[in-house]
Amino acid sequence: MIINKYLVGVLFSSACLFTSTAVTAAENSFIVEDIQVEGLQRVTLGAALLNIPLREGDSVSSRDIALAVKKLYASGNFDDIELYRDGATLVFKVTELPTISSIEFVGNEAIPEEQLKESLNSSGIRVGEPIDRTIIRSVEQGLQEFYYGAGRYSAQINTIITPLPRNRVDIKFSFVEGKSAKIKQLNILGNTVYSTTELKRLFELSDVVPWWNFMADQQYQKQLLAGDLEKLRSHYVDNGYIRFKTESTQVSMTPDKQGIYITLKVNEGAQYKLGNITLTGDLLDKEQELRGLLALNSGELYSGASVTATEESLSRYLSRFGYAYPKVSTYPEIDDENHTVNLTIAVEPGPRIYVRRINFAGNDVTKDEVLRREMRQMEGTWLSNRLIDRSKVRLNQLGFFETVNTNTVRVPGKMDVVDVNVQVKEQPAGSFNAGIGYGSESGLSLNMGIQQDNFFGTGNKAGISVSTNDYSKNASLNYTNPYFTVDGVSFGGKVYFTDFEASEADIIDYNNRTYGISGTFGFPVNENNTLSFSLGYEWNKISKTTTYAQTKKFWDIYEKDVDADGGFVIFQGFDVSASWRRRTLNRGVFATSGSEQKANFTMTVPGSDVQYFKMSFDNKYYVPLSSNHRWSILMRGRVAYGNGYGTTDGGSDHILPFYENYYAGGFYSVRGFNSNTISPKGIQTTPGTGNSGGDVKYVTTDSSVGGNALATASLELIFPTPFLSEEYANLVRTTVFVDAGSVWDTEFNSSDYRSEDCEKGCEYFGDYSDPARLRASVGVSLQWLSPMGPLVFSLATPLKEYQGDRTEVFTFNIGTTF
Repeated sequence: MIINKYLVGVLFSSACLFTSTAVTAAENSFIVEDIQVEGLQRVTLGAALLNIPLREGDSVSSRDIALAVKKLYASGNFDDIELYRDGATLVFKVTELPTISSIEFVGNEAIPEEQLKESLNSSGIRVGEPIDRTIIRSVEQGLQEFYYGAGRYSAQINTIITPLPRNRVDIKFSFVEGKSAKIKQLNILGNTVYSTTELKRLFELSDVVPWWNFMADQQYQKQLLAGDLEKLRSHYVDNGYIRFKTESTQVSMTPDKQGIYITLKVNEGAQYKLGNITLTGDLLDKEQELRGLLALNSGELYSGASVTATEESLSRYLSRFGYAYPKVSTYPEIDDENHTVNLTIAVEPGPRIYVRRINFAGNDVTKDEVLRREMRQMEGTWLSNRLIDRSKVRLNQLGFFETVNTNTVRVPGKMDVVDVNVQVKEQPAGSFNAGIGYGSESGLSLNMGIQQDNFFGTGNKAGISVSTNDYSKNASLNYTNPYFTVDGVSFGGKVYFTDFEASEADIIDYNNRTYGISGTFGFPVNENNTLSFSLGYEWNKISKTTTYAQTKKFWDIYEKDVDADGGFVIFQGFDVSASWRRRTLNRGVFATSGSEQKANFTMTVPGSDVQYFKMSFDNKYYVPLSSNHRWSILMRGRVAYGNGYGTTDGGSDHILPFYENYYAGGFYSVRGFNSNTISPKGIQTTPGTGNSGGDVKYVTTDSSVGGNALATASLELIFPTPFLSEEYANLVRTTVFVDAGSVWDTEFNSSDYRSEDCEKGCEYFGDYSDPARLRASVGVSLQWLSPMGPLVFSLATPLKEYQGDRTEVFTFNIGTTF
């Protein structure tokens, strides 16, 4: 049998490799009786035949055969193809492209391996797929351009392909990244209005780095240069130089590819002022309101930033009324003779957009209804960006989500209807404590409890806890439904027990066992304000301590009027309270902007064993310092006051019980001082004859007795946590702070205690009615919203302290709510 061989040369320059196969061309066409494909391993015969444009019974010529080979190559499955003719049978002998067994990266430091894998995967280069050398060369070129753009002109990327058995290959990308070229000199020519030094301050690129700026460098990057040129143009245009332009940009490199010289030639042009400003288009009968939003006035210097701000302001205003996609365009008319710019602002509101559906995603725990009731944008109404923004704020204020993002999607086939998609990322909304813990203030603690601010995803708050530490035993059960009614009226209740050993908490020696129950209703006044009212009952069993001068006054008034049980006295009664809260914070946890104010007034009802009132005001204010809110200022302050009201049956005035006194120091008042130690000190009395002829002597202790008035303040700089990935930025907070505070007793009369009658601890003795006895500290803190609950760490040192104060440099706590 005579076998004629046809060799067909096919050249591919895009997706296929270059391959040449020889086939002896036949002079005449023939009828194909059979088509065979040999050498298939991974590719099925059916798939191969689908890529061959020939069928049995076809009359074929040499041109048809060449086209068949080309089509087979184009399938991207074969590395080599040979075509033979055996009589009327065509035989394709193929060699499949090898599959990729593994991909390895060596020497890459500037580009993370995850980013490289993602780039290769998007290009079809992945394990198990056939290798495409053309795409690999394209990837190499793209990586080379990336390094060049980063100023690494000596970088090299080599791809090593190692054949393996069973038609497989290993791919290794070897990187020699080299060093980034440094800017040796940055020159600006043609500037007369602003000095070169002034203009260089606008640039992120720099040819000189001060010794103290250890974060800066002189590395060249192409993208940064483009950004700096835009900053330069914006600076001139924002100051009236509308004709400014950069005439040329020259970037030259030293022979060793390590140094860069940049020369910019600019043409500043003349300074222009604003002329006439005209509003045109469909103004929706709101021309007066729209003109009031213009950030432009005739006679002022032209400013590109003001023009952009005006366009954005007009667009935001129109979006409030459902015109979600308005087109606001500014057309300048430049008068070079008078150096003025006339502006025509064209307003095209477009169609009013309505919301068909609001969709939620990412809330795996939180129920849809919890998110939906916070939405101020309603389905079936027109789309308002203002309501969308307000809805985002309310969702963030819940404290359930790390991030909240919204976007609108047009409904296919309808130009005036959209869906609103709300994407959330949930974060821990409570804490679980069980086992053994330790706090620098509370010592060893045994605890078990759950506090959940998003109970079973319902948005309700619930908690149960049992704990014991050095000075306290506690048990409590609480529950709050923030939407007790559909109007947003909340209802909550709490049942609790406490056994408090004051001496272990740096307070004068007494024991207080408390049982209590309370219920609270909250009424929303508007979006930001809430009023709350509560009623509670409390039973206190207090150990009788008369050795302190400050508490002796209390016992002299109440001892005869209350029940006694051995060395304990029982006080019980009902209390009512009213509170107001205003909240504009952008987030419920780790806020970065907005403010929060709280005022509270509590009093026991007339007829209670002790009649007193307490009132307080708290203020918290965040000021963002950067557009991404990574840098912010937090200012906090608290003032509080309490006292008795009315008279007892014996005619004595009621006073504030000493066990209701205020204290400061510790985590959330003045850090750097032990908890409860910023306070008037307990003064013990002992029988004897004082120097002034009195019948007692005074011993000033280092135990706190508390006061009926308090004032604290704090200033904190919130900054990005060093070396922390952006992924965890909303879970960890780092601050530098200054704290200050004072606790005093307005009923304390220093004239009752003569200094010459002080027998011990006289250096502590002072006028405890003086609010100017301030303590202050400075330090840093780290707060982490961990999966097991909030963790707080702080380092602080006192700036102002008094003799006998107890200080601590390092404090931490686990499971405490912020």
